[in-house]
Amino acid sequence: MNRHTTNKFIPAIILALVVFDVTIAVIGFFFPGLWFRVFHGVPYNDPQGFLPRCAANWTAFALIQLIAFFRWKKDPVWLAMVAAARLSDIFTDLAYFWFCSDITLFGRASFLSAGPINLLLCWYFLKNFRQISRRPGNH
Repeated sequence: MNRHTTNKFIPAIILALVVFDVTIAVIGFFFPGLWFRVFHGVPYNDPQGFLPRCAANWTAFALIQLIAFFRWKKDPVWLAMVAAARLSDIFTDLAYFWFCSDITLFGRASFLSAGPINLLLCWYFLKNFRQISRRPGNH
């Protein structure tokens, strides 16, 4: 795959990540019962407010990625920012999977796959950041 082919996927992937993170943030903030049913198969019980804390983090990811969506062509460092955001989350879902007491099959699949997917996304955005940064006129 050449650089132009790779670069045309960047905005689509970033936009998909924005939609994904906004969706899970909205569910976490406004529909926590749905979250607990889908991922844990139990009624909502979160006395320490961990789910809204996670939703705030997903909101930050969405914001970083939204800025990157509009800025990455003029300032490729935003691709590295997206990579860093995804990298910061590679162990969280695995830890959540390991320590939660109730989990659905969908929850297992989601939490176990999220880390490797985030690691792959980190690699993809860093690779593209390096390629774009090496081009003449981007220094």
